[in-house]
Amino acid sequence: MTAILDIHARQIIDSRGNPTVEVDVTLEDGAFGRAAVPSGASTGAYEAVELRDGDKSKFLGKGVAKAVQGVNGEIADALRGYDAEDQGDLDARLIELDGTENKARLGANALLGVSMAAAKAAADSRGLPLYRYVGGVSAHVLPVPMMNIINGGMHADNPIDFQEFMIMPVGADSLFDAVRMGSEIFHTLKKHLHDKGLATAVGDEGGFAPNLSSAPAALDFVMQAIEAAGYKPGDDVVLALDCAATEYCKNGAYHFEGEGVVRSSEENAKYLAELVANYPIRSIEDGMGEDDRAGWKLLTEMIGDKCQLVGDDLFVTNPKRLADGIREGLANSILVKVNQIGTLSETLAAVDMAHRAGYTAVMSHRSGETEDATIADLAVATNCGQIKTGSLARSDRLAKYNQLIRIEEELAGVARYAGRGIFRG
Repeated sequence: MTAILDIHARQIIDSRGNPTVEVDVTLEDGAFGRAAVPSGASTGAYEAVELRDGDKSKFLGKGVAKAVQGVNGEIADALRGYDAEDQGDLDARLIELDGTENKARLGANALLGVSMAAAKAAADSRGLPLYRYVGGVSAHVLPVPMMNIINGGMHADNPIDFQEFMIMPVGADSLFDAVRMGSEIFHTLKKHLHDKGLATAVGDEGGFAPNLSSAPAALDFVMQAIEAAGYKPGDDVVLALDCAATEYCKNGAYHFEGEGVVRSSEENAKYLAELVANYPIRSIEDGMGEDDRAGWKLLTEMIGDKCQLVGDDLFVTNPKRLADGIREGLANSILVKVNQIGTLSETLAAVDMAHRAGYTAVMSHRSGETEDATIADLAVATNCGQIKTGSLARSDRLAKYNQLIRIEEELAGVARYAGRGIFRG
């Protein structure tokens, strides 16, 4: 019987040393699922709300005791006896219990922990890995990793305005080969930075944060590392950016403080187009601010046919916001972060909507992570073909890569690495 017997939550510590919610779900047949909830540093204004305590005397106000109490009390009482295999019904009940548009009362962190743990318990009851339980027999595509090897913006203390400079080993033969290539480039880049007297300490997501002042300076270092590692930029490995432009979009203009330049929306679009022309950049995330819809439209018209344009803050994994963007012709891809929306069902609905509209989808971590590797399974379950889960350092990031390696081994001859074919058009 897959009825829920018990739900129990606790506070654990994430990769940034802050508390987060972990939930255990036990079913009547003894099956068990556990899930830990991630947390972001640069967050979109339209994300579902994570509930924090605000008590400055404990964890500097970042405790999640209220969210934990909500799970152990109101949520557990309401869901005890629910069929864990009916994910849609369970998630609908969670949303109903919260009763707010943005999940602010009980907290998206509370709801998501329960939603994911219940799915894991149901998978355990069936004797199936999570990717197979969620994705069925068609789940077989191993994603191309977006490996964040140079950090800027909100993820670093350097002057670089863009938040992430990533490599994508599209020319690899397998997921394992992609990880190997990424590791080789990562270590080559570390040596190059060290030889230039630049910092090689890693940031929240495992990338380096050297004291560089511009995007081209960072891109040049990445290009050199790819070539020195024995690979061909644009063929074996392509580049991806997360501009996180909302963070430097103020009063309708883009303030590049590292460069000492202020650009209009049109100038920003032209700047990004210039970077795409000069470097093998195949994906740009949040190139425009979350409320600059005219800028998004312009950018999509300008380079959408040659570059994947990923909406993170723009869509916040919300099917309603994605539907609006599709109708308006904004971006051509969605970043998928489970905690932005707060339930597994809504996450899967966003991916499905994107695929039906011809948009790509990128499964993503957050800067505050744990050893939980659920997103690795979800990337395979949805066949989305791309995953963004940090650099080749820090075990909170490597937990996801290692889970993908295990899944690829388990799928054996059925497994297919997405590779160069992931980009549409």
